[in-house]
Amino acid sequence: MNSRNRRYPRLRILVASAVAATLALAGCGSSGNSGSSGGKGGTTEITFWQQQFEPYQQKWFKTYVDKFNASQTAVKVKYQVVPGDTWTQKLKAAQAAGTQPDVATTNYGGIPAGVANGQFAELDGLLPDKVWGDIKPNVSGFVKVDGKHYAYPMLVEPSTVLYYRKDLVTAAGLDPNSPPKTWDELLTWAQKLTKGNVKGMTMASVAPDLGWSSWGLQYNACGHLPINDDWSAANAKDGCYTKLFQLYQTLFQKGWMPQQPKVGYADASPYGQGQVAMMADGSWAVGQLKQSFPAMIKNTAVAPFPSVDGDPSKPTATLGGWTLTVDGKSKKKEAAAKFIDYLLAGDPAIMADFFRQSGFSKYTVRTSVDKVLASDPAATSDPFMKIISEKVVATGKAEPAYPFDISLAFATAIESVMKGKSDIPTATQKASDAIDRVIKQQHLKGTAPKG
Repeated sequence: MNSRNRRYPRLRILVASAVAATLALAGCGSSGNSGSSGGKGGTTEITFWQQQFEPYQQKWFKTYVDKFNASQTAVKVKYQVVPGDTWTQKLKAAQAAGTQPDVATTNYGGIPAGVANGQFAELDGLLPDKVWGDIKPNVSGFVKVDGKHYAYPMLVEPSTVLYYRKDLVTAAGLDPNSPPKTWDELLTWAQKLTKGNVKGMTMASVAPDLGWSSWGLQYNACGHLPINDDWSAANAKDGCYTKLFQLYQTLFQKGWMPQQPKVGYADASPYGQGQVAMMADGSWAVGQLKQSFPAMIKNTAVAPFPSVDGDPSKPTATLGGWTLTVDGKSKKKEAAAKFIDYLLAGDPAIMADFFRQSGFSKYTVRTSVDKVLASDPAATSDPFMKIISEKVVATGKAEPAYPFDISLAFATAIESVMKGKSDIPTATQKASDAIDRVIKQQHLKGTAPKG
């Protein structure tokens, strides 16, 4: 598994605010030249920066940039891959010099702050109206602020999926064709599957990972996150969170999950190595298992993570992922939009090829791409794609746009209760106080973005 994926879900939230802030600061004096001037013969040259991901992604991007350039003469894309650890610095320097890219990969979490800072161009009027109707309803709001579109989505990766070993489930007298539907049933499975050196379950157990991996379960427990909708005050003491705390507490204190995991939540190695019988992890774990633990794939089943009360329509995962945006100061917005239209919003076979290359570990945001994949034998025969797409992605929620400090405050409370360092009322009071301090210090009241 690529190192980027092990840190990606949390890192993207931390980086997003920094990118938006630094670009806004540097961009005040930007000329908006956005790379080299137009090429010869009436061709407009635009620059496209892609943050470095797994190797197959760079190959896919290059293939279709080349195909786009060869398909017409009006726009030429100059493509550059930027390592993730230099992304912020490089963007800041380019913005200051007026050479910022016309098109860039942008994660969902970075869009609201970027719009507030004038970083992105509005895409309504630049892209054909019909392309917005192709986006799945529960994802369409991810790229909108105040009703306007500022990005076109590429993919989603649900943060929480349940993986389990069919052989161990059967040996424990459980039915592998009927996975747990409620948190209580999950605890029963975890207990029965804990045998010898094999733990029944693994999931996040430290605050930095709990901060983002529990968002879907926070929604599941209460229907909201631990802050008011307008970001005016904490909402961490709601009694509906009690069962969420008890879920983590029971798994940890009963010894049904690893007490001192050697890797973070996003790394599927403990499951792949046979140390645990069940795993909560994101959809990206499919790619890691296929690449690094192919023998385990045949013995693995996936299911939506159980709901607090068994209601499958409630979210258990948030949907992270990537988009393409046009720089707000670009002088070549129309040409940039033409490229985005081709790559992400045009022929659905192009994006279907991307998901094929990903090993179906990432998921489409477009209904037309779903239709293409439905006729693809590689997709229809994949043991995980249909379940994750139809039962996890379909109910997924957007990641919160507020500063990660808020998520970390609530996650610290979860970890404290989980490990017996605090009771629930004390922990949630501390979280509430910490969230209120963040709201005050960062002037968040009333700044929540509107979709």
